[in-house]
Amino acid sequence: QVQLVESGGGLVQAGGSLRLSCAASGTTIGIKVMGWYRQAPGKQRELVARISSGGGTNYADSVKGRFTISRDNVKNTVYLQMNSLKPEDTAVYYCNVQKWRDYWGQGTQVTVSS
Repeated sequence: QVQLVESGGGLVQAGGSLRLSCAASGTTIGIKVMGWYRQAPGKQRELVARISSGGGTNYADSVKGRFTISRDNVKNTVYLQMNSLKPEDTAVYYCNVQKWRDYWGQGTQVTVSS
């Protein structure tokens, strides 16, 4: 089993920045991809960014150039640096870890005011 603890969400004005963290614990050996998804009210959960164990990254088009994902394989932690935030970035952000199955964090609220 893998447990995920997220932190770093909050309220920020448009144009501001936030940094999300997600620490994995438990049976962390074999973790392949770590990533962030988000879900806004009335919308489906969508991929924001993900990073492989080798450092390869994928981003949603809507966040390219503004968000940066990184990971510390020693600490089993994934980060999401979010800059130039927009009101449309408002959502609950969920950490995701992939082994032989998916594991999800509890979610952290990000609210961007205009």
